[in-house]
Order: sequence, then structure tokens, then C-alpha cells
Amino acid sequence: MAKKYNYNFIRKKSEGGGAAVRLAAVSGGLFIIDAVISFAFGGKAGVYVGAVALFAMLTAVYGFYLGLRSFRETKVSHRQSVIGSVSCGVLAVLWLSLFLIGV
Repeated sequence: MAKKYNYNFIRKKSEGGGAAVRLAAVSGGLFIIDAVISFAFGGKAGVYVGAVALFAMLTAVYGFYLGLRSFRETKVSHRQSVIGSVSCGVLAVLWLSLFLIGV
């Protein structure tokens, strides 16, 4: 039997997927900022690190929500939706585990 190729001619990108990717980048950037702040204060910056981490976790959760909601859009490429949803989901689990461990 001959192979059946699936071609995707849709060039329009998902709006919610792009927002989810950007929010994942913001959350990852806040993780780096959080690590720098903790290093600068020698591990004694509890309130500052906690505030940045809480905002970053909420950003990741909202990005995950936007990424999943963007799958409803029709006639768009869902590549960014997948990338944004997965990366925000991983970051949200990372932040939640850091909060539960108490680091």
C-alpha cells in the first residue's frame, strides 16, 4: 500500500498558543531571577523569593489554561498550543513541587 501523507497548509498560528509560550518564557525567566535573588541574599531572602515564585507559578498555571483553551480555535496551527501547554504544565508542576518541598 502507498503511504498516505498528511499535509498541513494552514499558516495561521494560534493566538492562545502564542500567549502560552510567552507566559512559559516569563515563568522560566522568573525562575532564573528567583535563583539570582536567592544567591545574592545568601539564601535568606524568604519573602522576596516567595513573592516572585508565587507570581511565576500563577503565570505558569494561567499559561497552561490559555494553552488548553487555544485548542478550540479552528483553522489554525496548534504547534504553539502544544509547546505552550506542555512547557507551562511542566513549569507549574516544578513550582508546585518547590512550594510543597519548602525550598
